[in-house]
Formats: sequence, structure tokens, C-alpha cells
Amino acid sequence: MKISDDYSTYQFVEQLFCHFSQGERPVLLTGNGAPIAEKKASLTVGPRGPILLQDFVYLDEITHFNRERIPERVVHAKGAGAFGYFEVTHDITRYCKAKVFSSIGKRTPIAVRFSTVGGESGSPDTARDPRGFAVKFYTEEGIWDLVGNNTPIFFIKDPLFFPSFIHTQKRNPVTHLKDADMFWDFFSLRPESTHQVMFLFSDRGIPDGYRHMNGYGSHTFKLVNANNEIIYCKFHYKTDQGIKNIFSDKAAEISSSDPDYSIRDLYNAIATSNYPTWTFYIQVMTESQAKNFRWNPFDVTKVWPHDEYPLIPVGKLVLDRNPDNYFNDVEQIAFDPAHMVPGIEPSPDKLLQGRLFAYGDTHRHRLGPNHLQLPVNCPYKAITAMNYQRDGDMNINNQNGAPNYYPNSFGGPLECPAVRSPSFSVSGDVDRYEPQNEDNFGQATLFWRRVLNADEKTRLVDNLVSSLKNAAIFIIERAVMNFMQVDPDFGKRLTDGLRKAGVRIAIYGKL
Repeated sequence: MKISDDYSTYQFVEQLFCHFSQGERPVLLTGNGAPIAEKKASLTVGPRGPILLQDFVYLDEITHFNRERIPERVVHAKGAGAFGYFEVTHDITRYCKAKVFSSIGKRTPIAVRFSTVGGESGSPDTARDPRGFAVKFYTEEGIWDLVGNNTPIFFIKDPLFFPSFIHTQKRNPVTHLKDADMFWDFFSLRPESTHQVMFLFSDRGIPDGYRHMNGYGSHTFKLVNANNEIIYCKFHYKTDQGIKNIFSDKAAEISSSDPDYSIRDLYNAIATSNYPTWTFYIQVMTESQAKNFRWNPFDVTKVWPHDEYPLIPVGKLVLDRNPDNYFNDVEQIAFDPAHMVPGIEPSPDKLLQGRLFAYGDTHRHRLGPNHLQLPVNCPYKAITAMNYQRDGDMNINNQNGAPNYYPNSFGGPLECPAVRSPSFSVSGDVDRYEPQNEDNFGQATLFWRRVLNADEKTRLVDNLVSSLKNAAIFIIERAVMNFMQVDPDFGKRLTDGLRKAGVRIAIYGKL
């Protein structure tokens, strides 16, 4: 069979054949290791039942089956994963002392999970939705998790809005249906979301699988070099396969015929040795530049202009191995923005600050307090005596009886002063500060006028009309007024499109 480059349509069926053997097969055992004499029938009183409670073979099977599923991720539930490596191609040690960047040619093992955001685990891969792009670096200094998306910006800048934002992307709690009023009510009331909403409804809102999209750390981070000098940074990983997107009509067709399109495409590409790669870049901004920048450089709803802060090449991400088991390697993998290594630190980005707590908290709920002992989440280092954490649900490593308290006189691990972060100053009055004069539309205007060509503008308008027309009139009008602040022509085209779709909105002085 000839295999084309369209890996999404090629069913890679040979996975089970690696277990096919003409040799002697292993003995079937219960969970406690006892051999099973008969697996084709329950233990009953006579051929017609009832079943006996002493049928441990059945009880062992069904009780485990009842507990096979763990809580679904509250966001990013549907996803695909793969393993590979990060290779340094350019020297950035002047900016960062993290050993992952220490020398050109150095390779660090990585795991990557791609995902949709709002849908459930069974939702279609071709939904119009941001895509998660999370990278776990298994470095010699510990785990570094770079937990980003396929867009360089986000909808909100304050984590206090995150639960409400996600509620609007999911199902109405009464009807259990997706609700256009919820969706557009929130976005129209939070104009800082306009930039990302335009990305979402543009062609890039439905990438053609995971191999043909970029990834971004999105937030601003802080890099520290060997001299304890700091610089602010943004991370970018650009696809080497080229950007490819799917238009709405084709995406709807695929969602019914192959809802696992993106998972299949990634798995089959790697299985046939067509390994996807991304080129890894940073942007950097000095402390003085950040202090004097014309807008808040820690605002995740905005990008840093590339002509002022150009991309600096760093290395290459390569995915060359599929998971051995989806549940072990993808469902149980846990990314946490708080997992950083010496030389990489958080910035004052409010949304990042909120995520530093939220991700670890959800993993402890979903996977338990010892989720970092799972092989896919465990640092690539000898796990002997490494800290003073003990016990808890599903603990498998109690650190060989080492002391569980600090300080101690019995050989427990000690601090490493060499990795102390440089001090920094903060000041100001404690209060709840709402954004003031932060220009929610300027970059969205540039996106409309300078980034999109004529056909892309038409598709953006059509996609927005297709979604907006399902909301209440007053919500539609408020949303269109926001888009008019991006560009009057944009607002007029939306108004015309909505009227053609039968929506009677009172904008431009007529119905």
C-alpha cells in the first residue's frame, strides 16, 4: 500500500501486529498474580446462574474496569502526545544559564501534548478552538514545562476571569448545550479578548492537524544568565512543515467522518518516520525597555512587534517516538507552568502568575499528590533522597528511608545556593486594579489591516457571522460595536453579513 503525505487519511493498523507471536503465549493472571483457569464464563450455580460472590476472576475484572477512567481535564481534555528531543542550534548563554541551552548540539529529551481547549475528550479534532501546545523538557536540572498554545496571545489577562471564560466555552449548565449567548456575552463584555477572538475566527482557528501549526509560550518570562543579569523573554516554536489550515466546511465534514483526525495524522506521521519538527526562537526585552515600553509588556493579550524585538533562533524540537500507551503517556502527563529550572523564571504577567498555582492544583485533584512519581512526569535523575515529601495517595517512592524532616543530621539533601535567583524590587499599594487605557483594539487593527489578505478577511467575516447570528440581538450589537473599533469597514462588513443572514441589528442607523 502506498502511503501518501496525508497521514490523517491513512489508517495505521499495524500497531497490534508487534504483539503477534507464533511462540508460547504468557499465562493469564489475576491482578494479584494468580493463574486463571477459565476466562470465558462466570462462576454460577448451574448453567443459568446466579453468579457467586466468590467469583474473584469476575470481581477482579469488573472492579478494575469500573475505575479505569480518571477525571477528565477541565480544559484541554482531547489531545495527542509524542516524544522526541530538543537540540540547541544557536548560543543564547548570554541571556540564560539554564543547562538545557548550555552548548550547541546538546539534546534534551522532550514530551509534547497537543490538544483542543473547550471540548470534551470525545469532541472532534477539527473544532474551531485554540490548540494547546505544551512541551515538557526532561533536563538535568529537573523538569521544565513550557505550557503554551498555538497563538501568541490569549483572551484574558487576569486569571480571575479564567473560570468564567471557560464556562462560556463549555455547555450551558441547564440545557447542557453549547450556548452562543454565553459565548458572545462574555467576549463582548471583555474587549481585551478582541485580538484573540479574531485569531480564533480567522483561518488559523482550525489548523490542519497538529504538525502544521506554530506554538508559543504566550506569556512573558524572565531569563537569568550566569552573571545573574535578567532579561525578559517570549518563546516561539515555528512549524517546519508549513502552516496549513482547514476551512469551515471541510472541517465540518471531517468532524463527522473522522473526529480523531489530528491524533491520527500525528501518530501515522511518526509511525512512518516522517518526524515533525519546529524551530525554537526567543524574543528578548531588557528591564529598561520593559519599564519604558508604550504598553504593558506583560499583557498576554498583545504581542511584541517583531520589527522591534526580532526572533532569535535557539534550537529545534523534533518528535520521533509515539507513546507506548496513551493512558500512561498522554492522559497522565501533567504540565505545570510553575515547573521551571535555574535560569528561567516567571514575569509579573498576571495570567502566568495565576497559572503557576492552578495547574499543579488540578493535577493533584486529577492524578493525586504523587503524580510527579509517574514515569512520564518524573525528572530524569536518580530518585533516591531528593526532598522531604512523603506518603500520600499512590506513593511508590519513599526515598529509601531517608529523613523526612529538615534540618537533620542524617544525610538528608541540602540546599544548592548556586541556583539562588537574583533579587528584584516590587512596590505599590495593594488593591484590585482593573486595566486602564490599555488599548484593546490597536493590535487587532493591525491584524485586520496588515496581516489578513482580502480572501482571509472575507472568511473571517463569514466565520464570525456564522457564530454571532445565533446570539441575542443586544449581544450581537455589542460585539459588532467592538469590532467597529478595530476598523469601521470590519464592522460594516459584519453588519451587512448579519443582515443577509436574517439578523435585524440596529447599527448604522437602520435595520
